[in-house]
Amino acid sequence: MNPLPMNIQESYNLWSEQYDTDENKTRDLEGEVLRKVLVPYTFKNVLEIGCGTGKNTEWLVPRTDHITAVDLSDRMLAKARKKVRSNAAIFKQADIMEDWAFTDRKYDLISFSLVLEHIENLDPIFQKVADSIVGGGYVFIGELHPFRQYKGSKAQFETEKGIHTVSCYTHHISDFVQTALKYHFRIVDINEHFDKGDRNRLPRILSLWLKKA
Repeated sequence: MNPLPMNIQESYNLWSEQYDTDENKTRDLEGEVLRKVLVPYTFKNVLEIGCGTGKNTEWLVPRTDHITAVDLSDRMLAKARKKVRSNAAIFKQADIMEDWAFTDRKYDLISFSLVLEHIENLDPIFQKVADSIVGGGYVFIGELHPFRQYKGSKAQFETEKGIHTVSCYTHHISDFVQTALKYHFRIVDINEHFDKGDRNRLPRILSLWLKKA
């Protein structure tokens, strides 16, 4: 009998032990893109959705007065708490499809890092973002490019039992754009990012930089 498939939380709990040490071009390039987009800015309050083991949290902490770092996986968060030693960072375990009880203020930056591929319906997420952000606040989204999803790429990692693939949903570029516009976000920048800058290959990361009207 085949074992029951893992849900997303269980998958990332399993992945947490090797997440930082596995070769992962998508993880690494998304981190580079976030830093490139955000480096000109500082923020008062940041909400980081999908903080994982803290790869971006570490970089964000010196650039903000406060950061609420959220992840579905409690084991990923345990890694992040050990990595990020700062009173400015508060870590919360939460499912972002439920009520956002982890927010206690309005944020001038909300970031999503390789998260929305695991969300089937973008609409309720953008609604929660619109309710949680200050006027003029920014949203950063870094995702596996849908062109790669069309070819079958998904978040996955190797285990003793073989390759484990995490449940994912494909969102087209227009899905991100139209949902952002619906909730009154202006698209400041939308870009595609390639391994080693090689534009003759499929882009790996799609980034969106949005501003709340």
